[in-house]
Amino acid sequence: MYFLVFLFCAVLSFMMNGLLLKFSKSLGVRNNDESNQVRWSSDVKPSLGGLSFFLVFLIAVAAAAYIPSKSSNIFQNQQLLGVIAATTLGFIIGLADDSYNTNPLVKFMGQLTCAFILIVSNLYIVATGNFAVDYLITVLWVVGLMNSINMLDNMDGITTTIAIVILSSALVFISSMPVVFPVLMFIICGVVGSLTGFLFFNWNPAKIYMGDTGSQFLGVFLAAVSIFLFWNERTETSGIIQIKQFVLPLLIFIVPLTDTLTVLIRRSMKKQSPFLGGKDHITHHLVFFGFTERQTALILIAFGLISSGIAICLYQGIILWNFNATIAVFAYFFVMFGIMQIVYNKGKKNIKNA
Repeated sequence: MYFLVFLFCAVLSFMMNGLLLKFSKSLGVRNNDESNQVRWSSDVKPSLGGLSFFLVFLIAVAAAAYIPSKSSNIFQNQQLLGVIAATTLGFIIGLADDSYNTNPLVKFMGQLTCAFILIVSNLYIVATGNFAVDYLITVLWVVGLMNSINMLDNMDGITTTIAIVILSSALVFISSMPVVFPVLMFIICGVVGSLTGFLFFNWNPAKIYMGDTGSQFLGVFLAAVSIFLFWNERTETSGIIQIKQFVLPLLIFIVPLTDTLTVLIRRSMKKQSPFLGGKDHITHHLVFFGFTERQTALILIAFGLISSGIAICLYQGIILWNFNATIAVFAYFFVMFGIMQIVYNKGKKNIKNA
């Protein structure tokens, strides 16, 4: 059934994006002169992909409400209603930004509201047992991820494929859980389908971008899924603060986290704002290093798949979870982060010598 959901949503997304591309040549258009976000391509192309994400998401939600299960009545589930409300607001924030290039402060306040909606709906990170601290961590994660996904969307096909990898990992996690969550699995399959249909037009050379409409929606949705599945994976016999629940999101979101951390460090050293656009992302420097845009996308996909595979093996017990495994995971992250910095520096030198 879930494969049929994915297939239906992929075809529907493909048709939607084809129609949007055919009938709209200016709505959501982004180029380097009109936007603070500097894309790799200088070509002016519509940023409409997010519309298909949201519409297919709503269709999947509506269909999921009819799943014959006592525990799956979506309109009685506070957390799912919170996810719907938060992602709807995220979509509106992105749509407004694509249409009117809204004030960054207004956008930030909207992102904060998305986080608060999830918290009010009882979907938040339980990391310390202290409500104030846990709420703060949740806000930082939701707002940070919304901006991180937006920042990563700077080259053809990158954010789309990374989101597919993350959500596919989420499906594996759900399948491995002792408790079945059919509605969540149904909706995730729908969103993966929408991304897959969009990827046909977004793969290099892209004909259409997702825009802030897509990145803001995806940021909230990925944040909500990660809180439900990855962040709150706790062991009752362990202490209040558990390293495991920090490790799983670190591995699964390693690509956007590595990119955002790189940009923050590099721009802080130059005393530049991390929120302005620039060609200083790991995607850009992989190209400066000598890879093509498609090779860059494939490298980051492999990076995400390997890291997600490690997280899945830890969760399923294929890799025994102990102190040594924890140290190995953190070492893996810092080694991979270090490799990206070497590539960054080499790419920077190549540009200077060109």
